[in-house]
Amino acid sequence: MEESKVIHEITPLMGKDVLYIADRRKKEFTYPIHNHEVYELNFVEHAAGVRRIVGDSSEVIGDYDLVLITSPDLEHVWEQNECTSQDIREVTIQFDFDFSDSSIFGRNPFNSMRKMMVEAQKGLCFPMDAIMKVYQQLHTLSSIKDGFYAFQQFLAILYELSRCDGARSLASSSFAKVDVASDSRRVLKVKNYISENYQHEIRLSDMASLAGMSASAFSRFFKLHTGRNLTDYIIDMRLGYASRQLVDSTDSIAEISYRCGFNNLSNFNRIFRKKKGCSPSEFRENYHKTRVIV
Repeated sequence: MEESKVIHEITPLMGKDVLYIADRRKKEFTYPIHNHEVYELNFVEHAAGVRRIVGDSSEVIGDYDLVLITSPDLEHVWEQNECTSQDIREVTIQFDFDFSDSSIFGRNPFNSMRKMMVEAQKGLCFPMDAIMKVYQQLHTLSSIKDGFYAFQQFLAILYELSRCDGARSLASSSFAKVDVASDSRRVLKVKNYISENYQHEIRLSDMASLAGMSASAFSRFFKLHTGRNLTDYIIDMRLGYASRQLVDSTDSIAEISYRCGFNNLSNFNRIFRKKKGCSPSEFRENYHKTRVIV
C-alpha cells in the first residue's frame, strides 16, 4: 500500500524574482494539501464555508480570510467544504526575503515585520480590521506592472499587518515543529523542559521549583506570560505532538496517546474531541482525505 503524503509544491518563484503573485477568480478549491520552501501570504474573498487547514488547525472561514505562512514544513489547504460561492477570489503572494540580522530586514525599521515572520511559522491569521486596512493594496497588487512599485506596495502590506492587533497563530508549536521562544528566561526554561518531558508526568511544584518561585506565584506568572494555565499548556503541547503522529505514522491511537503522556486512552479521546471537535480517528481520516498519493 502506498503511503499518502503532503505535496511539496515547487514554487514558480525563480532565483532573481522578488514576488510571485497569483490573482485568481474561481468557483471551487481543488488544490491538495501542500507545503513549500517559500513564504506565502494568502487572501481569500467571498468564500464563506470553505475549510482552512493549517497544520493541526481546522476552521471554516467567513467571507474574508488572510493568512501568512513562513514555515517550509507546515502543510496547509483551503478545501471547498460547504462553500457555494460562484465568485471566489484568491490572491496568493509568495516571497523569500532574507530576514536574517545581517540583511537590511535585520535593521530597526523592520523589527515588527521580523517578529511577525517568526510567529507565522505556525500560520498567522489576521482579524477583519487588519484585512480591511490592507484590502485596497491587496486588491491592486497584481495590476502593478513595475516590479519595484509592486515590491514597495507588498512591503507596505506586510508592515501594516505587523502592526495590527489580534493576529492569532493557527497550528500548535509542537505540530508545526517550531522552537518555543519567550521574552522571559524563566518561561523559556519551563517551556523547554515541558517540550523535552511531555511524555511523562509534569507537576506544578516541579515547574515552580525550576523557575525558582512558589507554586501560587508561578501559576500567576505562567498564565500572565502564556495566556494559559500550566495544565492547559501541557495538554495543548501533548495534543500537538499526538496530532503530528496521527498524520505522519500508522501507529495505533492507543500507542500514540501513551507515547504523548496521556495516562489512558479514553481520557485522550475525550480531551482530543473537546479540543479538536472530532475524535483522533476522525482527525486522522479527514487529514488523509486531503492528501494525494505521490
